[in-house]
Amino acid sequence: MPDETDETALLIADVLEAAGALRRLGERTAGAEGLTQARWQVLSAVSEHPLTAPQAARRLGVSRQNVQRVANDLVSLRLATYEANPDHRGSPLLTLTPSGREALARVTDRAAEQHRTLFAAVPDEEIRTTRASLRRLLTELDREEGVEGTR
Repeated sequence: MPDETDETALLIADVLEAAGALRRLGERTAGAEGLTQARWQVLSAVSEHPLTAPQAARRLGVSRQNVQRVANDLVSLRLATYEANPDHRGSPLLTLTPSGREALARVTDRAAEQHRTLFAAVPDEEIRTTRASLRRLLTELDREEGVEGTR
């Protein structure tokens, strides 16, 4: 019978494996709609209200440079546009165009259908319990990193 340390190590391995599989699924899902997962994530991050590249990067937990590159791609594809930022002249706000909103809706709908199929065999209560456990783990990770109250 494995001890607690073994169970913890196995849980971490399972979470990382699941994260990798979900990233691959996300890339296929986005690709089916002519996007990359990174473009999908940035579109989603700025879908509620315009954000600067640094704000979107913080929200996504990635580098500002990566978000800036993706944002520039989205603008060149006419899925997003830059607006003047009244709070910071040198850091424009990224906002979705109507085409960007349509692309985001298509990929989000496709993902929702895949998730329904993927989780059909898992009872809702099991999903809620697993999510609650992961949220507690994320809170502890935030505390470890010195980032209070982000979850």
